[in-house]
Amino acid sequence: MEKVIINPWQWQDALSYVQAVEVKNVESTLYVSGQTAINDVGESSNADMRTQLIKAIENLEQVLQNANFEAKNIVRLNVYTTSASELLENFDVFQRWISKNNIKQALTMLEVKSLFQTLKVELEATVVK
Repeated sequence: MEKVIINPWQWQDALSYVQAVEVKNVESTLYVSGQTAINDVGESSNADMRTQLIKAIENLEQVLQNANFEAKNIVRLNVYTTSASELLENFDVFQRWISKNNIKQALTMLEVKSLFQTLKVELEATVVK
């Protein structure tokens, strides 16, 4: 598999994403449903944004591990949140995870009216190998 990053500008680097990712010679593609701060028995978190973001990342990593994929091969990540300002206040959690895993992904972040039950953030990914 070969990934080519397309960035006509540099400003997006500070926000930990790329403008486009071209992928060639893909062996397999994994489309991951939105991962949130739901525990192992299916209970939604009532925690703050930071705690929920950490749990959503952990749940995404668990799905990737079970599917035998790696976070570094996430090529598309959609982030849904009930509060963009709250998410951006805790964006360091997201950026550390992106950096730690050397992820170079196209990114869309949307503020939505609500998510399931008490959830504040949801991560939906496309991953290749």
